[in-house]
Amino acid sequence: MDIKKIKETCLYVRDLAASKDFYHHRLGFPVIGEVAGRHVFFRVGESVLLCFNPEASKVSKKLPPHFGSGQLHLAFEVEKEQYDAWKQQVQDLGIAIEQEYDWGGGFLSFYFRDPDEHLLEVVMTGMWERGG
Repeated sequence: MDIKKIKETCLYVRDLAASKDFYHHRLGFPVIGEVAGRHVFFRVGESVLLCFNPEASKVSKKLPPHFGSGQLHLAFEVEKEQYDAWKQQVQDLGIAIEQEYDWGGGFLSFYFRDPDEHLLEVVMTGMWERGG
């Protein structure tokens, strides 16, 4: 039995409206679910990004409670040919790029933060397919 992929990734955020503005209005991710005061969900390629209010999700009765805090990390994968355009788009939005890293083999990534200081990364397709 093989797992195909990670379908969802969850971030816990202080301000759902600020997260919606950042991920939907700035980065362009479509909203696929929203409950005021509880969560906003985004389509990111074939995956889903869940942004939860931790105070609401930790007292959940319908689903198992969950919550967290701190500066988490996740990476978005883009085609090599789109990498520079994504980097320029992030810069044009006035979002500071903290670092760009050369992983070798022609693979680059860059790092930036969301409104909750979660560390986001844009990586080139194929980076982890080279065995390491």
